[in-house]
Amino acid sequence: MDDPLLRGHAPYTLAGYAAFRAVVDTDGAVPAKYKALFAAVAAIDRHQPDLAQREMGRGVDLGLTRTEATAGLIVLASLRGEGAAGTFSAILAECFDTVSLPEPQPLPTAAAGEAVDNFTAYFGTVPTPLAQLLRLSPAAADGYYLMRRGSIDANPLSPKYGELLLLAILAAGYSPMAATHVRGARNAGASDEEIAEAVLCAVPSAGIAAWMAVGAMLAPPEEGGIPR
Repeated sequence: MDDPLLRGHAPYTLAGYAAFRAVVDTDGAVPAKYKALFAAVAAIDRHQPDLAQREMGRGVDLGLTRTEATAGLIVLASLRGEGAAGTFSAILAECFDTVSLPEPQPLPTAAAGEAVDNFTAYFGTVPTPLAQLLRLSPAAADGYYLMRRGSIDANPLSPKYGELLLLAILAAGYSPMAATHVRGARNAGASDEEIAEAVLCAVPSAGIAAWMAVGAMLAPPEEGGIPR
């Protein structure tokens, strides 16, 4: 935002952006190191690797570990695919020492009925898209289950911060799927203040529309928000 035209003609815009950055850059309801990770992953979602690199560097300065940062790689691999994961992996390689890497782990498999049980426990029912995946390609449905287990239950962050990370990505993409993970974050123990700060981490890469995509979901139920 250090653009001479903005500095010369847009003081309100820059003041507003500085207010958002003050939330993203400092400890609040969510620790600043995690917000740096959320902002970096949201930037990858918006195809802004330079911004992602700066945010990851900031996270490292704040104490973010490589293990914690790997949560962003896991979630991007699931939500945004190989290209996004590869871009983020290259950023991690630049930000962290890669001399000592973990040993490859054996790949788990899904037992019969495990995917259905997981979907039902998390969503309350099997959502229609997943019901059709189970019907048309059971192997892919197992793959979906395993990837969502990796994103939420088995990533290096706690389930709460894993859900907040997912929310930051979905807010950056203005996705209606955010409603699912507002519920998921609350069920994992996140306060609405924590959810709000996670969503605001998408503003540097996706603008204030990122908040508009999710903010109404946090209203009281009588005002149209998602009930607790």
